Amino acid sequence: MMKQVIAEIQADLSLTLDKGQMEILLRVLEQRLLPLETVDDSKELQGNMLPMFISAKRVEGCSDKSLRYYESTIRNMIESIDKSECLITTEDLRLYLDEYQKRGTVSKVTLDNVRRILSSFFAWLEDEDYIVKSPVRRIHKVKTGKTVKETYTDESLEIMRDHCDNTRDLAMIDLLASTGIRVGELVKLNRNDIDFENRECIVFGKGNKERKVYFDARTKIHLQRYISEREDDNDALFVSLLKPFDRLQISGVEIRLRKIGRELNLHKVHPHKFRRTLATVAIDKGMPIEQVQQLLGHQSIDTTLQYAMVNQNNVKESHRRFIG
Repeated sequence: MMKQVIAEIQADLSLTLDKGQMEILLRVLEQRLLPLETVDDSKELQGNMLPMFISAKRVEGCSDKSLRYYESTIRNMIESIDKSECLITTEDLRLYLDEYQKRGTVSKVTLDNVRRILSSFFAWLEDEDYIVKSPVRRIHKVKTGKTVKETYTDESLEIMRDHCDNTRDLAMIDLLASTGIRVGELVKLNRNDIDFENRECIVFGKGNKERKVYFDARTKIHLQRYISEREDDNDALFVSLLKPFDRLQISGVEIRLRKIGRELNLHKVHPHKFRRTLATVAIDKGMPIEQVQQLLGHQSIDTTLQYAMVNQNNVKESHRRFIG
């Protein structure tokens, strides 16, 4: 703990004092502060921070998948730096991120995800008074740049619907396209979750947060037809096509959609693209961004804006109306 304090003081004064003054400062700080920290306390804390942090995130409602990602990312950092969590400095983390980037083909998005997770961990240590100040504070967000991500055209959606040789795939594509739900939310749905009268259903999103989503009349018809044709008694809304008719898993949905994409020669057919398409179309047609945010279940409106693209034709038309 005291070594962390000394390191932070040195960092704060590094631009003010020369080398000789810094050496004197270090000796004085070590003489005055290190005796205040007991060896027993340091040993007791070392190595226990990560499990406590993961427990705190679990209480906050993080999914098991997110917890595993948090734990592996932070553990890799600790093992690489080989220091107690409370003694890690900004310089240690900068060097670690630099080496992490050099190891392989790591994208800037991935690198910033690592930085963000480390920031969350050390901010928690600061909030819990295990350290004075998070060493990630002075490590800025990695500039990732913006890429235009594809969406489905109306034509490609119709081609996929026409290509379906069973009612399950047709209902599944319709539900993904009209609700914009995550594939993880799709596979958790049960038959009794669907309110056909009001054309809506309750889904459980990230952190087990529930929200209401809505589907169109075509989806209603295809869902009802699919359910009426089923001969199994599984509660799941979507099941495998063959016995024993188990609940469809995320990988099953992804594999099925990829197969349809290959057969139709469509580029990158996957579940998440339906979600991005819905967000883009909704905003393009004038739906308030706050409502799109609620529909998609995003905690931050910035996330919603990342999903949505602006139709360039509309920009041109607006320029003519308001400026040209």
